[in-house]
Amino acid sequence: MNQAKEHFHGSDLEKVEKIFGIKKEAITSFGANVNPLGISPMLRNNLASHIDAITSYPDREYTDLRNALSLYTGAAFSSIMVGNGSTELIGLFIQIQEPKNAILIAPTYSEYEREIRLTGGNCHYHFLKEENEFHIDTTSLLADITEDTDLLIICNPNNPTSTIIGRDDMEKILEHCQTTGTFVIIDETYIEFAPDMENVTSIPLTNQYSNMVILRGISKFFAAPGLRLGYAICKNSKLYEQMSAIKNPWTINSLAGVAGEIMFSDHHYIQETKMFTNVEREYCKKQLDTIKSVKYYDSYGNFILVKILNENITSYDVFVHCIKKGLMIRDCADFAGLDEHYIRFCFMSHEKNKQLMEALKELLA
Repeated sequence: MNQAKEHFHGSDLEKVEKIFGIKKEAITSFGANVNPLGISPMLRNNLASHIDAITSYPDREYTDLRNALSLYTGAAFSSIMVGNGSTELIGLFIQIQEPKNAILIAPTYSEYEREIRLTGGNCHYHFLKEENEFHIDTTSLLADITEDTDLLIICNPNNPTSTIIGRDDMEKILEHCQTTGTFVIIDETYIEFAPDMENVTSIPLTNQYSNMVILRGISKFFAAPGLRLGYAICKNSKLYEQMSAIKNPWTINSLAGVAGEIMFSDHHYIQETKMFTNVEREYCKKQLDTIKSVKYYDSYGNFILVKILNENITSYDVFVHCIKKGLMIRDCADFAGLDEHYIRFCFMSHEKNKQLMEALKELLA
Protein backbone atom coordinates (compact mmCIF):
# COMPACT_ATOMS: atom_id res chain seq x y z
CA MET A 1 0.00 0.00 0.00
CA ASN A 2 1.22 3.48 -0.85
CA GLN A 3 -0.54 5.41 1.90
CA ALA A 4 1.33 6.23 5.09
CA LYS A 5 0.19 3.83 7.76
CA GLU A 6 -2.12 5.69 10.10
CA HIS A 7 -4.39 4.25 12.72
CA PHE A 8 -8.00 5.35 12.68
CA HIS A 9 -10.45 5.17 15.55
CA GLY A 10 -14.13 4.51 14.96
CA SER A 11 -14.96 8.21 15.25
CA ASP A 12 -12.28 9.39 12.79
CA LEU A 13 -14.66 9.65 9.84
CA GLU A 14 -13.53 13.15 8.82
CA LYS A 15 -9.91 12.03 8.85
CA VAL A 16 -10.72 8.98 6.71
CA GLU A 17 -12.74 11.15 4.32
CA LYS A 18 -9.77 13.49 3.86
CA ILE A 19 -7.16 10.76 3.30
CA PHE A 20 -9.15 8.26 1.23
CA GLY A 21 -11.54 10.62 -0.53
CA ILE A 22 -14.64 8.76 0.65
CA LYS A 23 -17.57 10.83 1.90
CA LYS A 24 -18.09 10.16 5.58
CA GLU A 25 -21.81 9.67 4.94
CA ALA A 26 -20.90 6.69 2.75
CA ILE A 27 -18.81 5.00 5.44
CA THR A 28 -20.14 2.29 7.73
CA SER A 29 -18.10 2.42 10.93
CA PHE A 30 -17.39 -1.10 12.15
CA GLY A 31 -14.81 0.45 14.48
CA ALA A 32 -17.03 2.57 16.74
CA ASN A 33 -18.81 -0.36 18.48
CA VAL A 34 -22.12 1.54 18.51
CA ASN A 35 -25.45 -0.33 18.48
CA PRO A 36 -26.60 -0.30 14.81
CA LEU A 37 -30.27 -0.31 15.83
CA GLY A 38 -29.87 3.35 16.67
CA ILE A 39 -31.43 5.12 19.61
CA SER A 40 -34.34 3.77 21.61
CA PRO A 41 -37.67 4.24 19.74
CA MET A 42 -39.23 5.33 23.03
CA LEU A 43 -36.58 8.04 23.26
CA ARG A 44 -37.08 9.11 19.64
CA ASN A 45 -40.84 9.40 20.12
CA ASN A 46 -40.84 11.17 23.48
CA LEU A 47 -37.75 13.35 23.91
CA ALA A 48 -39.07 16.29 21.87
CA SER A 49 -42.05 16.65 24.19
CA HIS A 50 -39.60 17.39 27.02
CA ILE A 51 -37.83 20.26 25.21
CA ASP A 52 -38.93 22.75 27.87
CA ALA A 53 -36.54 21.00 30.29
CA ILE A 54 -33.75 23.21 28.94
CA THR A 55 -35.42 26.33 30.35
CA SER A 56 -34.29 25.42 33.87
CA TYR A 57 -31.19 24.06 35.54
CA PRO A 58 -31.07 20.29 36.07
CA ASP A 59 -31.71 18.91 39.55
CA ARG A 60 -28.26 18.97 41.16
CA GLU A 61 -28.86 15.48 42.53
CA TYR A 62 -30.33 14.12 39.26
CA THR A 63 -32.87 12.30 41.43
CA ASP A 64 -35.19 11.02 38.68
CA LEU A 65 -32.30 9.86 36.51
CA ARG A 66 -30.62 8.04 39.39
CA ASN A 67 -33.92 6.42 40.32
CA ALA A 68 -34.24 5.17 36.73
CA LEU A 69 -30.69 3.84 36.89
CA SER A 70 -31.38 2.14 40.20
CA LEU A 71 -34.32 0.29 38.65
CA TYR A 72 -32.30 -0.55 35.54
CA THR A 73 -29.16 -1.82 37.29
CA GLY A 74 -30.50 -3.08 40.62
CA ALA A 75 -27.92 -0.89 42.40
CA ALA A 76 -28.84 1.28 45.38
CA PHE A 77 -29.86 4.84 44.55
CA SER A 78 -27.30 6.21 47.02
CA SER A 79 -24.45 4.41 45.22
CA ILE A 80 -25.15 5.88 41.77
CA MET A 81 -23.31 8.93 40.46
CA VAL A 82 -23.86 10.37 36.99
CA GLY A 83 -21.35 12.22 34.85
CA ASN A 84 -20.60 13.71 31.46
CA GLY A 85 -19.85 10.36 29.89
CA SER A 86 -17.87 7.66 31.69
CA THR A 87 -14.74 9.57 30.59
CA GLU A 88 -15.45 12.34 33.12
CA LEU A 89 -15.92 9.78 35.88
CA ILE A 90 -12.73 7.89 34.98
CA GLY A 91 -10.83 11.17 35.24
CA LEU A 92 -12.42 12.08 38.58
CA PHE A 93 -11.71 8.73 40.21
CA ILE A 94 -8.12 8.77 39.04
CA GLN A 95 -7.75 12.39 40.21
CA ILE A 96 -8.89 11.38 43.70
CA GLN A 97 -6.85 8.18 43.86
CA GLU A 98 -3.68 9.83 42.47
CA PRO A 99 -2.16 6.43 41.75
CA LYS A 100 1.62 6.23 41.68
CA ASN A 101 1.57 2.73 40.22
CA ALA A 102 -1.38 1.44 38.25
CA ILE A 103 -1.85 -1.86 36.46
CA LEU A 104 -3.75 -2.03 33.19
CA ILE A 105 -4.77 -5.33 31.63
CA ALA A 106 -3.55 -5.04 28.05
CA PRO A 107 -4.47 -4.75 25.30
CA THR A 108 -7.14 -2.30 26.39
CA TYR A 109 -8.70 1.15 25.98
CA SER A 110 -5.99 3.84 25.79
CA GLU A 111 -7.86 6.54 27.73
CA TYR A 112 -7.03 4.86 31.05
CA GLU A 113 -3.31 5.39 30.58
CA ARG A 114 -3.79 8.97 29.46
CA GLU A 115 -5.72 9.87 32.62
CA ILE A 116 -3.16 8.17 34.88
CA ARG A 117 -0.25 9.94 33.18
CA LEU A 118 -2.01 13.30 33.63
CA THR A 119 -1.89 12.82 37.40
CA GLY A 120 1.80 11.87 37.29
CA GLY A 121 1.24 8.15 37.80
CA ASN A 122 3.05 5.20 36.24
CA CYS A 123 1.29 2.53 34.19
CA HIS A 124 2.31 -1.10 34.23
CA TYR A 125 0.81 -3.60 31.82
CA HIS A 126 -0.37 -7.09 32.61
CA PHE A 127 -0.56 -8.60 29.15
CA LEU A 128 -3.25 -11.06 28.17
CA LYS A 129 -1.66 -13.88 26.20
CA GLU A 130 -2.68 -15.05 22.76
CA GLU A 131 -1.93 -18.65 23.73
CA ASN A 132 -4.65 -18.28 26.40
CA GLU A 133 -7.04 -16.92 23.76
CA PHE A 134 -6.70 -13.55 25.54
CA HIS A 135 -8.55 -14.87 28.59
CA ILE A 136 -7.29 -13.75 31.98
CA ASP A 137 -4.91 -15.95 33.97
CA THR A 138 -6.06 -14.85 37.42
CA THR A 139 -3.13 -16.42 39.25
CA SER A 140 -0.66 -14.61 37.01
CA LEU A 141 -2.49 -11.29 37.46
CA LEU A 142 -2.59 -11.57 41.23
CA ALA A 143 1.15 -12.20 41.30
CA ASP A 144 1.64 -8.79 39.66
CA ILE A 145 -0.54 -6.93 42.18
CA THR A 146 1.49 -5.98 45.25
CA GLU A 147 1.24 -3.43 48.06
CA ASP A 148 2.93 -0.96 45.69
CA THR A 149 -0.04 -1.20 43.31
CA ASP A 150 -2.43 1.68 43.95
CA LEU A 151 -4.89 1.06 41.16
CA LEU A 152 -6.09 -1.74 38.88
CA ILE A 153 -8.32 -0.96 35.90
CA ILE A 154 -10.33 -3.75 34.29
CA CYS A 155 -12.44 -3.35 31.17
CA ASN A 156 -15.06 -6.12 31.29
CA PRO A 157 -15.81 -7.23 28.57
CA ASN A 158 -12.42 -6.05 27.45
CA ASN A 159 -11.85 -3.80 24.46
CA PRO A 160 -10.45 -4.86 21.98
CA THR A 161 -10.30 -8.59 22.87
CA SER A 162 -14.04 -8.93 23.72
CA THR A 163 -13.10 -11.47 26.40
CA ILE A 164 -14.62 -11.38 29.86
CA ILE A 165 -13.74 -12.01 33.50
CA GLY A 166 -16.39 -14.07 35.31
CA ARG A 167 -17.74 -13.03 38.69
CA ASP A 168 -15.90 -15.75 40.61
CA ASP A 169 -12.55 -14.63 39.22
CA MET A 170 -13.47 -10.99 39.75
CA GLU A 171 -14.19 -11.74 43.40
CA LYS A 172 -10.76 -13.36 43.76
CA ILE A 173 -9.19 -10.25 42.26
CA LEU A 174 -11.10 -7.89 44.57
CA GLU A 175 -10.29 -10.01 47.61
CA HIS A 176 -6.59 -9.95 46.78
CA CYS A 177 -6.67 -6.20 46.05
CA GLN A 178 -8.32 -5.60 49.41
CA THR A 179 -5.29 -7.13 51.14
CA THR A 180 -2.81 -5.07 49.07
CA GLY A 181 -4.72 -1.79 49.43
CA THR A 182 -5.36 -1.63 45.69
CA PHE A 183 -8.41 0.19 44.34
CA VAL A 184 -10.19 -1.40 41.37
CA ILE A 185 -12.05 0.38 38.58
CA ILE A 186 -14.25 -1.97 36.55
CA ASP A 187 -15.37 -0.51 33.23
CA GLU A 188 -18.58 -2.27 32.15
CA THR A 189 -19.15 -0.22 29.00
CA TYR A 190 -19.92 -3.38 27.00
CA ILE A 191 -21.49 -5.57 29.69
CA GLU A 192 -25.05 -5.23 28.36
CA PHE A 193 -23.98 -6.98 25.14
CA ALA A 194 -22.71 -10.04 27.05
CA PRO A 195 -24.90 -13.14 26.51
CA ASP A 196 -25.04 -13.87 30.27
CA MET A 197 -24.85 -10.34 31.63
CA GLU A 198 -26.79 -10.95 34.86
CA ASN A 199 -24.28 -13.58 35.96
CA VAL A 200 -21.22 -11.62 34.86
CA THR A 201 -21.73 -8.02 35.98
CA SER A 202 -19.83 -7.06 39.12
CA ILE A 203 -22.66 -4.94 40.54
CA PRO A 204 -23.54 -7.56 43.23
CA LEU A 205 -19.92 -7.42 44.42
CA THR A 206 -20.29 -3.76 45.39
CA ASN A 207 -22.23 -5.00 48.44
CA GLN A 208 -19.13 -6.86 49.66
CA TYR A 209 -16.16 -4.75 48.59
CA SER A 210 -15.48 -1.08 49.23
CA ASN A 211 -12.30 -1.00 47.12
CA MET A 212 -14.13 -0.90 43.81
CA VAL A 213 -16.20 1.23 41.50
CA ILE A 214 -18.12 0.24 38.36
CA LEU A 215 -18.36 2.57 35.36
CA ARG A 216 -20.87 2.44 32.53
CA GLY A 217 -22.16 4.69 29.77
CA ILE A 218 -24.80 4.94 27.05
CA SER A 219 -22.55 5.52 24.04
CA LYS A 220 -22.37 1.91 22.84
CA PHE A 221 -25.40 -0.11 23.92
CA PHE A 222 -27.87 2.77 23.73
CA ALA A 223 -26.24 4.27 20.61
CA ALA A 224 -26.11 7.76 22.10
CA PRO A 225 -22.47 8.90 22.30
CA GLY A 226 -23.50 12.48 21.57
CA LEU A 227 -25.52 12.76 24.79
CA ARG A 228 -22.38 12.30 26.92
CA LEU A 229 -24.07 10.45 29.77
CA GLY A 230 -22.20 8.02 32.00
CA TYR A 231 -22.67 6.67 35.48
CA ALA A 232 -20.73 5.07 38.31
CA ILE A 233 -21.77 2.60 40.99
CA CYS A 234 -19.80 3.13 44.18
CA LYS A 235 -20.84 1.96 47.66
CA ASN A 236 -17.73 3.39 49.30
CA SER A 237 -19.43 6.34 51.03
CA LYS A 238 -16.20 8.18 51.78
CA LEU A 239 -15.06 8.00 48.16
CA TYR A 240 -18.54 8.92 46.94
CA GLU A 241 -18.47 12.05 49.11
CA GLN A 242 -15.01 12.95 47.79
CA MET A 243 -16.28 12.60 44.24
CA SER A 244 -19.33 14.75 44.96
CA ALA A 245 -17.17 17.44 46.54
CA ILE A 246 -14.91 17.95 43.51
CA LYS A 247 -17.33 17.12 40.71
CA ASN A 248 -18.69 20.14 38.88
CA PRO A 249 -22.48 20.52 39.17
CA TRP A 250 -24.75 20.19 36.15
CA THR A 251 -22.24 18.40 33.91
CA ILE A 252 -25.22 16.59 32.40
CA ASN A 253 -27.66 18.83 30.59
CA SER A 254 -31.39 18.65 31.25
CA LEU A 255 -32.28 16.84 28.03
CA ALA A 256 -29.61 14.20 28.54
CA GLY A 257 -31.01 13.58 32.00
CA VAL A 258 -34.53 13.14 30.65
CA ALA A 259 -33.21 10.97 27.81
CA GLY A 260 -31.61 8.62 30.29
CA GLU A 261 -34.84 8.25 32.24
CA ILE A 262 -36.65 7.30 29.02
CA MET A 263 -34.12 4.92 27.44
CA PHE A 264 -33.44 2.91 30.60
CA SER A 265 -37.14 2.03 30.71
CA ASP A 266 -37.40 0.93 27.06
CA HIS A 267 -37.38 -2.79 27.85
CA HIS A 268 -38.38 -3.89 24.36
CA TYR A 269 -35.45 -2.04 22.80
CA ILE A 270 -33.06 -3.44 25.39
CA GLN A 271 -34.13 -7.03 24.72
CA GLU A 272 -34.16 -6.47 20.94
CA THR A 273 -30.57 -5.21 21.08
CA LYS A 274 -29.42 -8.23 23.06
CA MET A 275 -31.13 -10.68 20.67
CA PHE A 276 -29.83 -8.86 17.59
CA THR A 277 -26.27 -8.88 18.92
CA ASN A 278 -26.38 -12.59 19.72
CA VAL A 279 -27.69 -13.47 16.25
CA GLU A 280 -25.17 -11.34 14.36
CA ARG A 281 -22.29 -12.50 16.55
CA GLU A 282 -23.06 -16.11 15.59
CA TYR A 283 -23.48 -15.21 11.93
CA CYS A 284 -20.08 -13.50 11.77
CA LYS A 285 -18.38 -16.37 13.59
CA LYS A 286 -19.79 -18.89 11.12
CA GLN A 287 -18.59 -16.78 8.19
CA LEU A 288 -15.13 -16.40 9.70
CA ASP A 289 -15.01 -20.18 10.15
CA THR A 290 -14.94 -20.46 6.34
CA ILE A 291 -11.78 -18.30 6.07
CA LYS A 292 -8.80 -20.51 6.86
CA SER A 293 -6.31 -17.63 7.07
CA VAL A 294 -7.93 -16.00 10.11
CA LYS A 295 -8.48 -16.85 13.74
CA TYR A 296 -11.01 -15.21 16.02
CA TYR A 297 -11.44 -15.16 19.78
CA ASP A 298 -14.38 -15.54 22.15
CA SER A 299 -16.67 -12.54 21.89
CA TYR A 300 -18.75 -11.28 24.80
CA GLY A 301 -19.12 -7.70 23.56
CA ASN A 302 -20.72 -6.43 20.37
CA PHE A 303 -17.40 -6.80 18.54
CA ILE A 304 -14.87 -9.49 17.76
CA LEU A 305 -11.07 -9.61 17.58
CA VAL A 306 -9.59 -11.38 14.57
CA LYS A 307 -6.01 -12.46 13.87
CA ILE A 308 -4.71 -12.54 10.29
CA LEU A 309 -2.70 -15.74 9.83
CA ASN A 310 -1.34 -14.83 6.37
CA GLU A 311 2.07 -13.25 7.06
CA ASN A 312 1.92 -11.37 3.75
CA ILE A 313 -1.22 -9.44 4.68
CA THR A 314 -1.27 -6.85 7.46
CA SER A 315 -4.10 -5.30 9.41
CA TYR A 316 -3.52 -2.08 7.50
CA ASP A 317 -3.91 -3.94 4.20
CA VAL A 318 -7.26 -5.24 5.39
CA PHE A 319 -8.27 -1.78 6.60
CA VAL A 320 -7.53 -0.21 3.20
CA HIS A 321 -9.25 -3.03 1.29
CA CYS A 322 -12.40 -2.58 3.37
CA ILE A 323 -12.45 1.22 3.52
CA LYS A 324 -12.40 1.39 -0.27
CA LYS A 325 -15.77 -0.36 -0.07
CA GLY A 326 -17.00 2.09 2.56
CA LEU A 327 -16.50 -0.42 5.39
CA MET A 328 -14.36 0.94 8.23
CA ILE A 329 -12.89 -1.72 10.54
CA ARG A 330 -10.41 -1.14 13.37
CA ASP A 331 -6.72 -1.77 12.67
CA CYS A 332 -5.48 -2.96 16.07
CA ALA A 333 -1.75 -2.56 15.46
CA ASP A 334 -1.56 0.42 17.83
CA PHE A 335 -2.94 -1.48 20.85
CA ALA A 336 -0.29 -2.40 23.42
CA GLY A 337 0.09 -6.17 23.25
CA LEU A 338 -1.13 -6.56 19.67
CA ASP A 339 0.62 -6.13 16.32
CA GLU A 340 -0.14 -5.58 12.65
CA HIS A 341 -1.95 -8.91 12.32
CA TYR A 342 -5.04 -8.03 14.38
CA ILE A 343 -8.28 -6.34 13.39
CA ARG A 344 -11.50 -5.70 15.29
CA PHE A 345 -14.98 -5.02 14.02
CA CYS A 346 -18.38 -4.64 15.65
CA PHE A 347 -21.65 -6.16 14.49
CA MET A 348 -23.67 -3.83 12.30
CA SER A 349 -26.88 -4.50 10.34
CA HIS A 350 -27.11 -7.97 8.82
CA GLU A 351 -26.74 -6.57 5.30
CA LYS A 352 -23.61 -4.62 6.26
CA ASN A 353 -22.19 -7.63 8.07
CA LYS A 354 -22.67 -9.66 4.88
CA GLN A 355 -20.81 -7.00 2.91
CA LEU A 356 -17.93 -7.03 5.37
CA MET A 357 -17.67 -10.81 5.36
CA GLU A 358 -17.52 -10.80 1.56
CA ALA A 359 -14.82 -8.12 1.61
CA LEU A 360 -12.75 -10.15 4.06
CA LYS A 361 -13.14 -13.28 1.95
CA GLU A 362 -12.01 -11.41 -1.17
CA LEU A 363 -8.70 -10.53 0.44
CA LEU A 364 -8.12 -13.36 2.88
CA ALA A 365 -9.86 -16.51 1.63
